[in-house]
Amino acid sequence: MTNPVRILRVEDKLYQNRYLVDSGRPHINVRPHEQPSANLLALTRVCPAKCYELNDKGQVEITADGCMECGTCRILCETSGEIEWNYPRGGFGVLFKFG
Repeated sequence: MTNPVRILRVEDKLYQNRYLVDSGRPHINVRPHEQPSANLLALTRVCPAKCYELNDKGQVEITADGCMECGTCRILCETSGEIEWNYPRGGFGVLFKFG
């Protein structure tokens, strides 16, 4: 009898992390925009925590709760000024279970 191969997804492991929300003080903000750039749109697909999504007006919004602080959004959009990124205040943000 062979063991079936199980494909491990990021989403399967995210539930193990904990996140302490700093209510009213998100560490990432998307600057107001009429049309999102290609990089801003890319965040809706590449953010591993799925924090970015399009609203009904076609603009990119963020829900920073659950952000893994991986830096993907900083690499894509911070230098262009489309997002404002800061580290969360001490004691807030992601708490990794395994390091």
